[in-house]
Amino acid sequence: MKWTDVRLIAIELAEAHPEVDPKTIRFTDLHNWVMALQDFHDDPKHSGEKILEAIQAAWIEEVE
Repeated sequence: MKWTDVRLIAIELAEAHPEVDPKTIRFTDLHNWVMALQDFHDDPKHSGEKILEAIQAAWIEEVE
């Protein structure tokens, strides 16, 4: 996975952290959790606020 795989990342995060409300997550935590996903292989510097917002929005959709 890469940063552009927003939907797939959101699904993986929802499965890895079912107890977390994605509406309340800090972007620093979100960034770290994405980097920790087993199938994630991208440069940490390629993320930004817009990508993290998109991942968060997809995660919120996933759990609703």
